[in-house]
Amino acid sequence: MPYIDDAARARLDDGAFPETPGELNYAITRLVDQYLRRKGGIRYAHLNEVMGVMECAKLELYRRVAVPYEDRKLSEAGDVYRVLGES
Repeated sequence: MPYIDDAARARLDDGAFPETPGELNYAITRLVDQYLRRKGGIRYAHLNEVMGVMECAKLELYRRVAVPYEDRKLSEAGDVYRVLGES
């Protein structure tokens, strides 16, 4: 659980954008909580849905954002793995 102070919670609950990792975690947690409540509460299927969506969002972020960034940095700084160049 993201433990942020009451002022940050109020600001985020009023629609402000997260500014720290803890605030981002809180905002995602609140969204998931609202989703589960609207679905009728905690059920295995609902939890499975949420975890599946979060995993897919994570993988999409990695594929679309992190990999291109890492590839760019690799070409700028050079590779660290020597084993990749060995036969």
